[in-house]
Amino acid sequence: MRFLRILLAVSLACGVLTPAGRGVAADARPLNIVFVNPGKTGEVYWDMVSQTMQAAGRKLNAKVEVLTSERNYRTMQELGLGVVARAEKPDFLILSNEESAAVPIVEAAEAAGVKTLLLSNTLIGEDAARLGPPRQKLRTWLGDITTDLTTAGARMANALIGAARAAKWQSPDGRIHILGIGGDEITPASIARNAGLDLAVAAASDVVVDRMLFANWTQSEAEHVTANYLSWASRKGIRPAGIWAGNDPMALGALHAAASAGLSPGRDIQVVGLNWSEDALREIKAGRLLLTDGGHFLLGGWSIVLLRDYADGCDFAAASTHVEVKTSAITRDNLISVSDLIGNRAFDRIDFTRFRAKAGGCGHYDFSVAALISSLSPPNGGGE
Repeated sequence: MRFLRILLAVSLACGVLTPAGRGVAADARPLNIVFVNPGKTGEVYWDMVSQTMQAAGRKLNAKVEVLTSERNYRTMQELGLGVVARAEKPDFLILSNEESAAVPIVEAAEAAGVKTLLLSNTLIGEDAARLGPPRQKLRTWLGDITTDLTTAGARMANALIGAARAAKWQSPDGRIHILGIGGDEITPASIARNAGLDLAVAAASDVVVDRMLFANWTQSEAEHVTANYLSWASRKGIRPAGIWAGNDPMALGALHAAASAGLSPGRDIQVVGLNWSEDALREIKAGRLLLTDGGHFLLGGWSIVLLRDYADGCDFAAASTHVEVKTSAITRDNLISVSDLIGNRAFDRIDFTRFRAKAGGCGHYDFSVAALISSLSPPNGGGE
């Protein structure tokens, strides 16, 4: 018995056997994973999702192929259905259910025996009612990995409200006036963020959202709707205190419009965004943007962790088929700890093997910002 324990220890040290949470076994089967990216090439958030997937794949013996739909949901369906129809099918297919575009792909994948994972946007409404939970009617739909964007939306709003109260930016009516800019009215990720704003405002009797406008996630449209709002507020004698934007590009558009209207963001009005984008970090450092919430682009990397564990027999569904990851806010206080990672997209600094579920704890993950920071190698592989 003692000999067997010694042999096991030596095997683990040599990488012959590796339990979950301890890297990848030397003889682990390489995985082929395809991700149908719903965004456009050059779209910061979705590019970073793909890049964290591929960085995780390099650490976890998984080849990740990325197909980009260029924000065309018909193209997204064509790409996904094409993957499912391949003679040599991948081990896993990762999809995002934006505008319910993933539904026919998931159904076709079931018929073809291709295992799927939904990322960021899962099934909702009629689709969820018709298809049921993962692994029931569609047994190859393994589950989903999403972020708690309602809490993120509320945290963003509360930061605006707190800053406005501290600066005494009430309008003549005694209330704090905010503009809300959402991405759209139909995707789960947008609905959740907007709900967070609603929750925070409902709990603050001195706050009013004058307008909830939608800018299709883009900087240019956000700049246009913000300019119109600021012009309207000026005519009505309203002092705008804050702008809540559902992503960083829209926050940047709001910043430009505010500056064009003669306001100084950070001094006369506060703006918040979400994405952890490099541009947002630059604006935070300059004091123009209050915060960027997020970290949800790391869902790309975390999805590969889940699938590696699943392939190695440590099924995340042991806890739940729905994995929800919490986001965090980046402000001037914690900016330095993640600026290189994001600014240089240095995702190979992340030791994704450290995030695998521990033996006996399948389905339990710590994807927190604290865990992320502790997993990072020094920038450029250098010393302290």
